[in-house]
Amino acid sequence: MDYRSFFDNRIADLKHEGRYRTFANLERIVGKFPTALYHAPDGSTREVTVWCNNDYLGMGQHPKVLSAMHTAIDRSGAGAGGTRNISGTTKYVVDLEDSLADLHKKESALVFPSGYTANEGALSTIIKLLPDCSVFSDELNHASMIHGIRESNAKKFIYRHNDLDHLESLLRIAPVNAPKLIAFESVYSMEGDIAPIKQICDLAEKYNAITYLDEVHAVGVYGSRGGGVADENGLLDRIDILEGTFGKAYGLMGGFITANASIIDAVRSYSGNFIFTTALPPALCAGALASVEHLKVSQIERITIRENVKLLKSSLDAAGLNYMKGNSHITPLVIGDSVCCKAITDWLMEAHNIYVQPINYPTVPRGTERMRLTATAIHKPEHIKKLVSVLQSLWEDNHGVIKNMRIA
Repeated sequence: MDYRSFFDNRIADLKHEGRYRTFANLERIVGKFPTALYHAPDGSTREVTVWCNNDYLGMGQHPKVLSAMHTAIDRSGAGAGGTRNISGTTKYVVDLEDSLADLHKKESALVFPSGYTANEGALSTIIKLLPDCSVFSDELNHASMIHGIRESNAKKFIYRHNDLDHLESLLRIAPVNAPKLIAFESVYSMEGDIAPIKQICDLAEKYNAITYLDEVHAVGVYGSRGGGVADENGLLDRIDILEGTFGKAYGLMGGFITANASIIDAVRSYSGNFIFTTALPPALCAGALASVEHLKVSQIERITIRENVKLLKSSLDAAGLNYMKGNSHITPLVIGDSVCCKAITDWLMEAHNIYVQPINYPTVPRGTERMRLTATAIHKPEHIKKLVSVLQSLWEDNHGVIKNMRIA
């Protein structure tokens, strides 16, 4: 077999379908973001405005975070030294877990190297340990949740997105005395909508199920202390396991779960995703702790992002540009074609120095390709005005670039 040709052909297929992904070589500059320096393939550089970043509150450049990371490096060096089981359980990660447990009013917390491994490891482990467990999963759950559920080999039921009637119909036919787990997200990042958490908790109570809530796009942004949507709605005590990340609003990287001490200890003791992975280094844990603690008391970042999101959505409305009307801070514009979506984002970058990454299959279903706009706490009104003006001009005259653009 000609292996080289085989893989070349697979890449050619992606390019033909308009799904081939290219990465912009960006250099974030402290104090200037969302403006970043783009390093073009020809060696030139220019400033661009980033509109698809998950550092929702700008904490990746916050002085408290940077100072904490510098201090940790100077004190403890670069790496953690191994897995948590061997030599990687540092004071930094223990302090961080204590802070996270306090954030969500839970007994305990466990930090993972990423949000992906937190979901995959926690879900697969918890479900495997529960005998004959049935899992009820929202159809739009993140790939990490899907993989964790699949790895458990448990009986799973997929309910239509945020459809409470469908979820209850599935719960109703499940064995009465068998364990049940409902897995869902608070903010669905590709739709921009928010789950009916209270009503899902009501169903969990009615059918004796435990709840697993992914709040990766919500922690830091929602709640009086940044605990997420469940925190904002006073529902933390009704969520059994809550998962989050440091890779978005907290501005760093890593993932975590919070729950009662028994669940956390079980995941710590049984999850291969946790046991066999090198621990996060001290500097990352110190930075994450500084970010979590700052957002427990500071409101300005949450206030500012709400104002910017409101301005972006109202400006899109005024310009006659339709977007998915979710009630979160994420604003998806569906284009509906992968080639068209990439052409638009390429044009925005080359003609207007606006960076938005196209979101294509398999991240979203075919025919729903989109641009996911994220107005952060560090965007300025002039950034929003320029983006909407450029999109409006493209919509009105196609600018000779896109002939069949559909924003729906």
